[in-house]
Amino acid sequence: MVAALGTAQTLAWGSSYYLPAILADPIAVGAGVSRSFVFAAFSGALLIAAFGGPAVGRRIDRHGGRGVLVLSNIVLAAGLAVLAMTNSAVLLCAAWAILGVGMTLGLYDAAFAALTALYGRDARGPITGITLLAGFASTVSWPLSTVLNESLGWRETLLVWAALNLLIGLPLNLLLPVAARPSQFARPTARSVGWKPYKEMTLLAFVFAAAWFVTGAMAAHLPRLLELAGATSLQVIASAALVGPAQVAARLVEFLMLRRSHPLISARIAALLHPVGAVILGAVGPAAAAAFAICYGAGNGLLTIARGTVPLAVFGPDGYGERTGLLGAPARAAQALAPLLFGLLLDRMGASVIIVSAALCLAAFAALLVLRTSRRE
Repeated sequence: MVAALGTAQTLAWGSSYYLPAILADPIAVGAGVSRSFVFAAFSGALLIAAFGGPAVGRRIDRHGGRGVLVLSNIVLAAGLAVLAMTNSAVLLCAAWAILGVGMTLGLYDAAFAALTALYGRDARGPITGITLLAGFASTVSWPLSTVLNESLGWRETLLVWAALNLLIGLPLNLLLPVAARPSQFARPTARSVGWKPYKEMTLLAFVFAAAWFVTGAMAAHLPRLLELAGATSLQVIASAALVGPAQVAARLVEFLMLRRSHPLISARIAALLHPVGAVILGAVGPAAAAAFAICYGAGNGLLTIARGTVPLAVFGPDGYGERTGLLGAPARAAQALAPLLFGLLLDRMGASVIIVSAALCLAAFAALLVLRTSRRE
């Protein structure tokens, strides 16, 4: 189950979220728009994913995740096909709108909810397992997109990704059981769980929004940030290459050493790693660029797991899909706005902008300290 869903997640991330990093320039030329317009359309897709999350989560709570995840492959394939035919700004926006729906249906939040519907409180292990596999999404998809683009062209590359969704992703998601297990894991209910309990939901929503703002900012601006901090081109390239392995290594540590501890402990460690890296970079200088990248990558890897496991531990499995959808909405919105806002701050503050990202992570850590480790405490 974990191998199948983890592979399907790798494909889903590679054919949606990680596409613009490689194909933004040729898509912009083909559509007759600027590169920034392509990323603006991509940000719109992330906002669509944010707003659609709660409804998708409710659906999974009541009926299980198989149908939603299978539909995601069809929608992603359709969006990729439309994007491959793009020759105008209007068609480009339409394609990313479809892909935004596909991301709502098929990325981590939906997969985590599907696993919780199956395994209840025992879903932590499978959740960690699929993030271990999908942690290689950029490692696999970026070289593959580059090779396909150079050999076939960007339109054909998008069609290949569409075909992979239908021929590989869809059959893998079909391996999930038709419906959730009995009601003790995912009790179907006509009543929405909403934001109750308000204090815990609000705190956790802030934690994920702050963390995902930093993730979105670093994904777009890490190389430039390190350059402004004084790192050479070689140091920048070598350091950026360490982010992916650090994410996977941190998830392995969580799986092997921290899985018996409360998920809040892993989340608190994760929130501190980025500020620790910032302090090391500030104290040592450009020579610590690799250390900063490793700290950021490790923290991001743990926080991805925490996004699925902390709500499960704090609130339980009932209404899990809707809760994670609600908690993920501010996070996705923050992630969508982060490249623009952090870029403006980077222009004004230079490398000192790292103080802002570190402060956000420290605020998230403080919020995690306030959260209870047990619903009965």
